[in-house]
Amino acid sequence: MAPFVVLVVSFLLFRVIGFFELPLDDWQTSLRLALALMLFFTAMAHWGKRRSTLISMVPASLPNPPLVVTITGVLEIIGAIGLLLPATSRIASICLALLLMMMFPANIRAAKLGVKMKEKRVTSILPRTILQGIFVAAVLLAG
Repeated sequence: MAPFVVLVVSFLLFRVIGFFELPLDDWQTSLRLALALMLFFTAMAHWGKRRSTLISMVPASLPNPPLVVTITGVLEIIGAIGLLLPATSRIASICLALLLMMMFPANIRAAKLGVKMKEKRVTSILPRTILQGIFVAAVLLAG
């Protein structure tokens, strides 16, 4: 849920800045910046205190879960940077949508296993599915 809060709050903040005719003059630029901020935020979990939780979310069918978590974190950072560059924002948005869809089985696994983050169980499957749909739509709209 925290990534969603980061996305919404930062998007609204960037829109307010744009309202005052500062550099953020359109919603798409604000959305790109908000998504990049969210992706940097989520990527940090791949190496921080939540790393072990993310590793436990990786489906058992995938080899070397620590490497999978590292790679997905790196891809989130690359995607965030790609969104910020006008020349690459379209391809970055498509690649990020694909990445989010590929990572979704880990979200389902986490919900089914009742994985805990910060001593709280992760969001159940239906809200996670809705959030994932919002994230995919947002990255596609941003591109």
